[in-house]
Amino acid sequence: MKKIVVASLNPVKVEAAVSGFQRAFACEAFTVETVAVDSGVEDQPLSDATARQGALNRAERAKQAIPEGDYWVGIEGGCDTLGDEMVSFAWVVVLGETGTGSSRTASFQLPGAVAALVESGLELGDADDLVFGMENSKQQNGAVGLLTGDVVTRKTLYEQAVILALIPFIMPGLYAD
Repeated sequence: MKKIVVASLNPVKVEAAVSGFQRAFACEAFTVETVAVDSGVEDQPLSDATARQGALNRAERAKQAIPEGDYWVGIEGGCDTLGDEMVSFAWVVVLGETGTGSSRTASFQLPGAVAALVESGLELGDADDLVFGMENSKQQNGAVGLLTGDVVTRKTLYEQAVILALIPFIMPGLYAD
């Protein structure tokens, strides 16, 4: 049985990681351990590069904290301004004994009221809670769930990126150094 270490205590991130691994490796059995680690970047990354670095930092710090694993997963949500709109997305980095995989989720446009709050220094989840009258939405359906009526949730958005980050482990012969 292989062990996944998820660098978060957020149930949405943990569920997305586990579901992604189960879908990518349907014949494997996994155990999961979670650990809270710092991303090493600001609480709300405001660029693609910063969010990716945060995911990588989380995966590396999870591996340092719990070295007895097979995979270490870092997930970091981010926002970026493109022209006159702000978009949201997340990066997933998976470290394994045989390499590294990474992927970014799809991005989606944030409403002006949410974007203004993020630009003023709030984390996206806190901005969503204020605009939508929610509490702790980042550990539930997230901005994408609130904006799509749960057609796409934070979990389903992240799950696909977890699977895509696993490609080097699914097809290791193509990614060997």
